[in-house]
Amino acid sequence: MAHFLLVPFGSAGDVNPFIWMGRLLKARGHDVELITSPLFDDAARRADLRFTGVGNKEEYEKILSHPDLWKPYKGTALVFEMAGKLLRPFYETIAERIRPGETVLAAPFTMMAARAAREKFKCPLVTVHLQPVCFLSVHDTPIIMPGTEWMLKLPVWAKKILFSLPNPSDFKLTPQVKAMCREINIPGPRRVVPDWMHSPDANLALFPEWFAAPQPDWPANTHTVGFPLADLRTLFELPPDLAAWLQEGTKPVLFTPGTGNTQARAFFREGLAACEKLGLRALLGTSFPEQLPTPLPSFARHFAYLPFSEVLPHVSAFVHHGGIGTLSQGLAAGVPQLIMPMGHDQPDNVMRLQRLGTGDYLEPKHFKAEAVAAKLGHLVRDATVKEAAARASTLCRADEPAAKAVAVMESAGAAARSGRYLFQCP
Repeated sequence: MAHFLLVPFGSAGDVNPFIWMGRLLKARGHDVELITSPLFDDAARRADLRFTGVGNKEEYEKILSHPDLWKPYKGTALVFEMAGKLLRPFYETIAERIRPGETVLAAPFTMMAARAAREKFKCPLVTVHLQPVCFLSVHDTPIIMPGTEWMLKLPVWAKKILFSLPNPSDFKLTPQVKAMCREINIPGPRRVVPDWMHSPDANLALFPEWFAAPQPDWPANTHTVGFPLADLRTLFELPPDLAAWLQEGTKPVLFTPGTGNTQARAFFREGLAACEKLGLRALLGTSFPEQLPTPLPSFARHFAYLPFSEVLPHVSAFVHHGGIGTLSQGLAAGVPQLIMPMGHDQPDNVMRLQRLGTGDYLEPKHFKAEAVAAKLGHLVRDATVKEAAARASTLCRADEPAAKAVAVMESAGAAARSGRYLFQCP
């Protein structure tokens, strides 16, 4: 059996897939430890995973409430800045737990401490990519931030030039990574993006090929396995009053702005006004109820945690921010989706959702009651959208993400035991 150190970085949407993977590996007898923000100690405990928190809750909560987190470019820069500040504490925590010949690291590319540990201790690293935007392809080019859709029409040579230009990681993360590499006496990257964005060992793409097909310029050792659909539903009970309310009337519209979004007052206000215009019920999911109007209108209900896989089959439409974990739950449920993308991976996810024909979007500045009502009215009534959503749901059910992800991880474990940290997965 292997020793797996899972080191996610970010909000619940970034961490839940690693908890999903940890539970799969532990069920097969492997030794698994989760290393991430202390905000997730309760979720790790519920999943029966060994847990180490790095940093303090106040640091992470400050980032989650920062007004720039949901802004294009600024939000990405803020994430890289936080990763730089925590680089050394994460590296030291990982280094203390490395077992030569046993340990496999699994982390997103933003967790550069894991890549540094890979170079220092010669243990396999599986870079886990949750969304297609992590692959800066000049062929199926991702939308890296709102307003860059024009890049999709450029010739290949022009895209290569644009991807070579400085990005937020060059200013917020690369200097810290280079400094630490000098301190621990390992070769550092010229630039963390793209030089350390993908592991030389294996890259696990937690989305299916029908959502984003592998491209000629993706790393050769990349494995697309499907959406993990990790909402931890088996770890939390569906509130009885929610189950009763869902059965009381017509299917509601579900609104959620993202687990870490503390700046969604306008999102909820305009969404509720749109539902009132259409005569629809509304279900609101947020851990920050201070963002909601008080009192709530009689047609609306609020819950702090909603296990999407249980709730979504009972809603008529799904309105959210476009994070990959949330969006994939909507695809699996076969529900039409309306997205308000703000930054990070969200604009690219929206593009792929539109290709499938299962949803639409409104930019934040256009997310007003009249426009939301018009979009929702179309989505909940259009037969073509419903058929496309049903097709996506069928495709999700046909995928086998758990078996495929475990195969990649166990291949990395076999490589660790054989002393190889450059290996080929099945």
